Amino acid sequence: MTDVREPRHDLADPKILLLDFLDYYRVVVGRKVVGLAPEEVDRSRLPSGWTPLQLLKHLVYMEERWIRWGFAAEPVPHPWGDQDDDGKWQVRPEETVDALLAAMDLAGARTREIADRCGLDERAAVGGRFATEAECPSLGWILTHVLQEYARHAGHLDVARELIDGSVGE
Repeated sequence: MTDVREPRHDLADPKILLLDFLDYYRVVVGRKVVGLAPEEVDRSRLPSGWTPLQLLKHLVYMEERWIRWGFAAEPVPHPWGDQDDDGKWQVRPEETVDALLAAMDLAGARTREIADRCGLDERAAVGGRFATEAECPSLGWILTHVLQEYARHAGHLDVARELIDGSVGE
């Protein structure tokens, strides 16, 4: 993980802001799960029952669903692979923090690749997540949605980490 800070305060380009904040929140999420003992990364401290590892996997799949499968209409073998048949987050025994952080980094690189060649007003392609043009949101909408998912779940991890070991902050 790199030492990424919030984007510079003088940035005004909306695409750069969105992509830089996405990079920032990926690092924040990574900081929240790195260093947790294996028994803590797989343990829930919340009534809803999710674990830090499940949330990390959800973020990896969420970004892939919206960017690769959604916006670019690329084939994705298991777009809902973070969920069981009931829609609950699940992690396979062989999935680790390191592997999921590497997958999150790859997803971030792919997001940048796709976004770099498109305008924020460009609409998602038909054929992946979206069956008709009427369903297709703009790249700007999708990036904003993905950013709010990361920010919201980073907050959830803040609470979980504080409950686990008292750590607070980014």
